[in-house]
Amino acid sequence: MNIHEYQAKALLKGFGAPVAVGVPILTKDDVEGAIAALPGPLYVVKSQIHAGGRGKGKFKELGSDAKGGVRLAFSADEVRAHVAEMLGNTLVTKQTGPAGKQVNRLYLEDGADIDRELYLSILVDRESSQVSFVVSTEGGMDIEAVAEETPDKIHTIGIDPQAGCSEADANALCAALKLDGAAAADGLKLFPLLYNTFVEKDMSLLEVNPLIVMKDGHLRVLDAKMSFDGNALFRHDDVMTLRDETEEDAKEIEASKYDLAYVALEGDIGCMVNGAGLAMATMDIIKLYGAEPANFLDVGGGATTEKVTAAFKIITADPNVKGILVNIFGGIMRCDVIAEGVVTAVKDVGLQVPLVVRLEGTNVEKGKKIINESGLNVIAADDLDDAAQKIVKAVKGG
Repeated sequence: MNIHEYQAKALLKGFGAPVAVGVPILTKDDVEGAIAALPGPLYVVKSQIHAGGRGKGKFKELGSDAKGGVRLAFSADEVRAHVAEMLGNTLVTKQTGPAGKQVNRLYLEDGADIDRELYLSILVDRESSQVSFVVSTEGGMDIEAVAEETPDKIHTIGIDPQAGCSEADANALCAALKLDGAAAADGLKLFPLLYNTFVEKDMSLLEVNPLIVMKDGHLRVLDAKMSFDGNALFRHDDVMTLRDETEEDAKEIEASKYDLAYVALEGDIGCMVNGAGLAMATMDIIKLYGAEPANFLDVGGGATTEKVTAAFKIITADPNVKGILVNIFGGIMRCDVIAEGVVTAVKDVGLQVPLVVRLEGTNVEKGKKIINESGLNVIAADDLDDAAQKIVKAVKGG
């Protein structure tokens, strides 16, 4: 689960991190109160969407001359003008794709005198099986280019989970970021604080870009992005209250109600599979034969007919889906349960696109019999390769 920048900063502030004064703007009625709450004369108006690259993004409605999704304002009137242009409009960034995201929230923040911009993130490093810091002296909007063109400027420092972020680790981070004086003193306090926040709140990512050194020599968290481990959210009711469902795909929200692992993609072949590995293989073979999957969907090993029915309805709710591939290997999951769910769902929602079903494993003959006697126009497949070729051919008009 992701949260907005202003929510992440409030959380960090609660742990003692240095952040600027800021006020969220949820409606145009909030503007005057937000302006009055800040000292000025320099303000920063920030779009709040769950995507990066906001500073270089463009608003669809404002044409080619549109300013980005993060703007400086040097007066209250300029703040009002920016809010009028940004709130409710669609921001397109490298991470949103061409469709963009509607900006339903803004964050008005006090300006900062910036001397240097740094990059810092904390994540779970699968190579070392540790929570690790990733830092660079080249922070800011072009960090992706730094990673691609000068990877030697990015440093990874793993943290021993038993010791936590030690003084030696904090010193190593200060050295990697070339901090001295007041900034280094701040870093020795901030880095363990950020690590402890990450661990305590069961995050999967904490990104601060940029972490700035101000002209007075002190550090400040100028931006913050947080992602939380969905499997641990039951421990964090305070984090759950920060969820913004308008930033999430409606199909993914519906899938979460049935404990389905669903991720919307940009292709046109819907997939329903049991097991994450088999789901990945199914998507790969669809791509191999020249098409694109519309989703990742793992119904799991213990799916019920109700769960399978819900999964099928979620797939068919995607207007981009031009064909569906059901690929089930019955181990724990029984093929007859999958078949019953498919038949029930098709009868409920109707079938407007080609459907290929490949069943194998436990109760496979019962499953095939249910499908064959259903009266549905279903294309049977013998194996995964056969199934992929048939659905791609059907979608392409074969």
